[in-house]
Amino acid sequence: LSFFFFFFPFPSGTFLFSTFTHISLISQQQTMSSEENVAASLNEKELGTAAYKAKKFDTAVEHYDKAVELDPTNMVFHLNKGAVYIQTKDFDKAIASCHKAIEVGETHRADFKLLAKGYARLSRAFQHQEKFDEAIRFVDKALANDRAQAYLKQRKDIEKLLKEKERLAYIDPEKAVEAKTRGNDHFKAGRYPEAVAEYTDAIKRNPDDAKLYSNRAAAYTKLATFNLALEDCDECIKRDPTFIKGFLRKGNILLALKQTSEAEKAFEEALALDGQHAEAQQGLSKCRQQRMGVGLSDEERAEQAMRDPEIQAIMADPVMQQILSQMSENPQALAEHMKNPDVAVKIQKLMQSGILRFGQK
Repeated sequence: LSFFFFFFPFPSGTFLFSTFTHISLISQQQTMSSEENVAASLNEKELGTAAYKAKKFDTAVEHYDKAVELDPTNMVFHLNKGAVYIQTKDFDKAIASCHKAIEVGETHRADFKLLAKGYARLSRAFQHQEKFDEAIRFVDKALANDRAQAYLKQRKDIEKLLKEKERLAYIDPEKAVEAKTRGNDHFKAGRYPEAVAEYTDAIKRNPDDAKLYSNRAAAYTKLATFNLALEDCDECIKRDPTFIKGFLRKGNILLALKQTSEAEKAFEEALALDGQHAEAQQGLSKCRQQRMGVGLSDEERAEQAMRDPEIQAIMADPVMQQILSQMSENPQALAEHMKNPDVAVKIQKLMQSGILRFGQK
C-alpha cells in the first residue's frame, strides 16, 4: 500500500492510499468476522447437542438452524437436524436434512467419512419408513465412502427387514390350501420332489399350519432325507403339540434310523395324547423288539444298539467308561454301582440293548 503512495505524490494519491487502506481494513474485519461466525456456529452446535440429549428437540433444531446461518459450509449442522427428526419420527424432514447435509458436504469437499455418515443416516430414515430398497441404495453409498463395520451391519439389518417384509407379504392361507392340494396330488402319484416343492410353498403361504410340516416330512421320508423329515416333525409338534400324527411320523422315522430310545419317546408322547392309538402302540412294541434285538445275533444286536444316540452318549461318558472297566475286571462291582440310580438306569439300557452281557465270553 505504501507503494501506491510513493507513485502518486499529489493530493489524489493520498485519497488512493486511504482507499486501499480502507479495503484492507474491511478484508481484515471480514476475516475476523468469519472466524467469529465459525466459533459461534460451533457454540450453537454444542447447545443444540445438549438440548438433543435432554430430549428438547425443538430447542435443538433452533440452535442447529442458528449454526447453519453462522456457517452454511458445515454439513454437520444439517446432519444433526436429521438426527433430531429421526427421533421425533418426522422422517420426511429427516430425509430432507440429510440430503442437504450431503449437498453441502460435497460442495465444500467434506471428509469421506463424514459424507458416509450422511448417507448412512439418510438410509436409516428410509429404513424407518420401510422403504428398504432406498435404504439399501444409500447405505451402499455410505459404504462406498467408508467400509466401516457399522455400515456393513446396517446393510445386513436392512436386508433382514426386507426379507421379513417380503415373507409377510407372501402369506395367503387360501393359496396355501391350493398348494397343499397340489402337493397331495404329487405325493399320491409318487412325484415326491414335486410334492416337497408344493408343500414348501404352502408353508411359506401359511407358516403356522402344523399339518403342512407333517405332509412335507412324509415326502422327505419317501426321498430318504430323514434329517429334513425330522426337522419338519419337530416344527409340526412345536406349532401344534396336540397333533398326534407329528409324534407318530417322528417315531417311525427314528425307528427306521435305529434310534430306538428317541423313537420310544415319540410314541410315548403320542400315547399320552391317545392311550388307545393303535399305531402308537404298535410303534412302541416295535421299539422294544428292536431294543431286544429280536431275530438278531448278539453281535448284530450290539451293532444295532450302537446306532442309537442315547447308547452312544452312555458309551462316550468318561464316568461310565471307568465303571464298565471296573466291572470288566471285577464283576462283583456291579452290585455297588447299581446302588446309584442314574448309573443303574444306564447299565440297564446297555443290558437291554445287548451291549452289556454277563456270564458269556
